[in-house]
Amino acid sequence: MGAALTVALPAPQAAAARVENPYVGATPYVNEDWSARAAAEPGGSAVANEPSFVWMDRIAAIEGTSISRGLRAHLDAALAQGANMFQVVIYDLPGRDCAALASNGELQIADLQRYKTEYIDEIAGILDDAAYANLRIAALIEPDSLPNMVTNAGSQAGSTQACRDVKASGVYEKGVGYALNKLGDIPNVYNYIDAGHHGWLGWDTNLDPSVDEFKVAATSEGATVNDVTGFIVNTANYSALHEPYFKVTDTVANNPVRSSTWIDWNQYIDELSFAQALRDRLVSRGGFPSGIGMLIDTARNGWGGPDRPTGPGPTTSVNAYVDGSRIDPRYHAGNWCNQVGAGIGERPQAAPEPGIDAYVWAKPPGESDGNSQPEDNDEGKGFDQMCDPTYPGNDRNGHNPTGAMPNAPLAGHWFSAQFQMLLANAYPPLDGGGPVDDEAPTVPSGLRVTGTTSSTVSLAWTASTDNTAVTGYDVYRNGAVVGTATGTTYTDSGLNPTTAYQYRVRAKDRAGNVSDQSSQVTGTTTAGQGGEDRDAPTVPAGLRVTGTTASSVSLSWTASSDNVGVTSYDVYRDGVIVGSPTGTTYTDTGLTATTTYQYQVRARDLAGNASATTSQVTGTTTSSGGGPSGALKVQYKTSDSSATDNAVRMTLQLVNTGSSAQSLNGVEVRYWFSDSASSYTTWCDWAQMGCGNLTQSVVANGSTAGADHYLKVTPTSGSLAAGANTGEIQLRLHKADWSNFNEADDYSHSTSTSFTDAPKIGVYVGGQLVWGTAP
Repeated sequence: MGAALTVALPAPQAAAARVENPYVGATPYVNEDWSARAAAEPGGSAVANEPSFVWMDRIAAIEGTSISRGLRAHLDAALAQGANMFQVVIYDLPGRDCAALASNGELQIADLQRYKTEYIDEIAGILDDAAYANLRIAALIEPDSLPNMVTNAGSQAGSTQACRDVKASGVYEKGVGYALNKLGDIPNVYNYIDAGHHGWLGWDTNLDPSVDEFKVAATSEGATVNDVTGFIVNTANYSALHEPYFKVTDTVANNPVRSSTWIDWNQYIDELSFAQALRDRLVSRGGFPSGIGMLIDTARNGWGGPDRPTGPGPTTSVNAYVDGSRIDPRYHAGNWCNQVGAGIGERPQAAPEPGIDAYVWAKPPGESDGNSQPEDNDEGKGFDQMCDPTYPGNDRNGHNPTGAMPNAPLAGHWFSAQFQMLLANAYPPLDGGGPVDDEAPTVPSGLRVTGTTSSTVSLAWTASTDNTAVTGYDVYRNGAVVGTATGTTYTDSGLNPTTAYQYRVRAKDRAGNVSDQSSQVTGTTTAGQGGEDRDAPTVPAGLRVTGTTASSVSLSWTASSDNVGVTSYDVYRDGVIVGSPTGTTYTDTGLTATTTYQYQVRARDLAGNASATTSQVTGTTTSSGGGPSGALKVQYKTSDSSATDNAVRMTLQLVNTGSSAQSLNGVEVRYWFSDSASSYTTWCDWAQMGCGNLTQSVVANGSTAGADHYLKVTPTSGSLAAGANTGEIQLRLHKADWSNFNEADDYSHSTSTSFTDAPKIGVYVGGQLVWGTAP
């Protein structure tokens, strides 16, 4: 579980260096306009202090309206709160939301220049004010825009002429590109592009075209992919974060659950799996930076209340199983307006899952999605029948009822009945809605100073324990909170040279229980020098495990850069520094056999400035016999009945048939085929172990009949316990020109529709064939 985004009031700090995940250690702004409305509702105080985004949904919102303060006033309020993070929605594209009338905007397709000069330039001018340089500003770029260009601007069911006109003009790509470019030039702004949700883009036919569309926008109007910090899914939507009672790989009476009416052959059933898979595709296919992170809007996808399932559904049919299991009870995953039965979801928190920068509240609870009946207004908002509870539906939602609440006001206006419903159906339950956790974490122990410079003091401590989970630590300097940490290290910066500071740490859990403070330690900064270096090195890239034994794990990484010079690297094992090499390799010794360890690395320079830590990799020691005693084989199946279409599709799984754990480091799977194309594109569509933990490429293999190429699939980390398997790995291969294959004579090709051993697919360990027969 991730660290809660608290609203403690630390003392203002000097402007911090740009970080990979702006939510870690952040104290986000509580939108005071929304907070006042929430607090005025019965029971609203339970959530009124949660941070949420501020919406700039028209030009007038920049200066403020009769019901909401302007952008600068919000930023000033954030400073007054002591926040170090501000979240804002950029939402006024020309021809906005071409497929949903309720959220149409004020600008027409021809108004791109107004969008640039009167909207983006004005916002950028305010955000770039030096008064706000200490704030990390997360900008959510144009919800419900680019995905419409993929699904609703052609001949598909539900397409609109408005979307086709927008697509022909290119105004969405140009507008988003301009926003990314202008805002990306501001050092403390972090851009997140809206990426729909799994019930919109989760199908094969939508996912990769969406990645391509995002790439076009991110390289338009002077923008580059480096202007993108990440993407956000489920903005203002209701899709479940995680479906706990069934998996997309389940079958009922030999029928895959993907064939159910609800899933309708989607590759994903919830937002977490979709977000993580989309992130992998954005990097591997889209060329976006490997450090991008995802946000998930969890403000209204809790789906609690008395009707929430408590276990899997009946197995009498695939539909009965899915409908009885799913916590998302909507008539259709395309229903988006003021949904009956919805509840508040996970509270905002940083880094809750791998690849996820944060759970956030982008669309604050209580703000309407659209009016239930036609209503005159001066905001450019139309009446969408998907907000009418009596409307029988359309092609886009399978002609199902809308599931919308009655008596809803205009989009963005306060909807008290909805807010009360969301409180009642919150999941996790709000205070009083479930078991009360009043047990505090244990006191952090072993607090120590691990390094000092003329402007920083670095600390480390031993983790606390809790009856549920520790979500973070408050760090005190001279009796005042100066920051929070999700792990067991912290560097306090912006200090004075040759000065002693006293530090303590306390732990906290999700329920808000806090431990007593730790024992005090003193850190004294070193003497300062003129023109001292305060620039941190870049984050080391490409951390990987290069070898394991029964008692060691060997690591390597790509060197960091620094304005002066990198002097060393700190290697973390399970959150604790275990070594500080000067080069880019390290072997961690004295370990326990057949044990998994987590590693991260950060860089340091001569002045003691430290980079952020790398992404985590896993290393598993071998058995005490000196080498892996497990035995690997590969199994194959496919749902592709055509051997002459434009894709080679397969589903694989690795199986450990041995009696002890098998490391996946150095493991390579080869699927041999024959073709004459000059280049290929590969995809991991879904993997139970996570597509981000795999690499795949096509390798030429001479002139061997039926096998002049092979698809190479390599796990990047992990291990398999005795008798375990990796679960499904769904792979796909296309020629660069998308022309057809002829798989009939391919060496590894099979037509098996259920997992069977595949002796014509090779498994190699350390370059040696351990399963199958090579051609």
